[in-house]
Amino acid sequence: MKSDEFFSINKDKNPAYEFCDAKFWLAKDNGKVVGRIGAIINHAYNKKVGINFGRINRAEFTDDKTLSKALFGVAEDWLRQKGMKNAHGPLGFTNIDQQGLLIEGFEYLPSIASVYNHPYYQQHFETLGYEKENDWVEFRLTLGEDVVKKAARGSAMIKRRYGFETVRFNNTKELKKYGKVIFKILNDAFKELPYTVPFSEKMIEASSKKYFSILNPKFVNIVKKDDEVIGFFVGLPSLSKAMKKAGGRVFPFGILPIMKSLKHPEVIDMLLTGVKEEYQTNGVAVLLISELQQEMLKHGIDQLETTGMFETNHTAIANWKNYEHIQHKRRRCFVKEL
Repeated sequence: MKSDEFFSINKDKNPAYEFCDAKFWLAKDNGKVVGRIGAIINHAYNKKVGINFGRINRAEFTDDKTLSKALFGVAEDWLRQKGMKNAHGPLGFTNIDQQGLLIEGFEYLPSIASVYNHPYYQQHFETLGYEKENDWVEFRLTLGEDVVKKAARGSAMIKRRYGFETVRFNNTKELKKYGKVIFKILNDAFKELPYTVPFSEKMIEASSKKYFSILNPKFVNIVKKDDEVIGFFVGLPSLSKAMKKAGGRVFPFGILPIMKSLKHPEVIDMLLTGVKEEYQTNGVAVLLISELQQEMLKHGIDQLETTGMFETNHTAIANWKNYEHIQHKRRRCFVKEL
């Protein structure tokens, strides 16, 4: 986790700096660090939406409103100097960085694809003039026999109707062949969503190396049509408890709980899923989730943590409500006129 942070903020390593500017600050009190903040300008996103947005990033602070005012003030001043008209966040360089501020669900352990922060952060954002822009919601699903059978029947029907083929993986070597293809589909599937921009070739290369080396290939599947990949699902055995034990470092001792979680999972986290735009109404998502469910049951797993989805994504949310479920977490992107 710590090396990922160093990678993200290093201009010489993170390819997102090809279209982003960023600056970071620490706040100290008598030599002790008591807060931090970053500001990012994603020029590609601003071009996409036609508005000069700056992004608030990595804001962490003790419960001191004088401190948070000073931190946000220096970040906002820098954004104004760069010609930005609005600030929003928390947001990262891209949409696969951590996004949003947790405002509900503090009693639940976060997935590694989600965020955690102290409950008092929301009050600080609002005191500083930030208002709701968008919310993501997250679900914990419990697989039951009826819903698994229903998905399997729907999957078989969709395969017959459209000639789709599902592909599973036995090892990481097989999976890595599709790394770049998966991210290119992600570009197509996410192009209209807020906060997203297409991944460049360098970003695809870096992200493929980062993610595909740690995945359990059995919880990744793709859908093909006439040998063309048209959709994918990337799940990961939950590493939340293991990473907590590891304290942010894999070596020397963190590797043991991490490997145990990867090989003997109790919960599966959704990381990424995407379907090419022209196939999004053809039931490809049903095939992907059905394949995942079958694999989960083989391993005796019945718990699934969804990734955050916009609360306005009524179709996906309606699908999750077919399961035994709880909507247990909510995170928010705030916005403020500068």
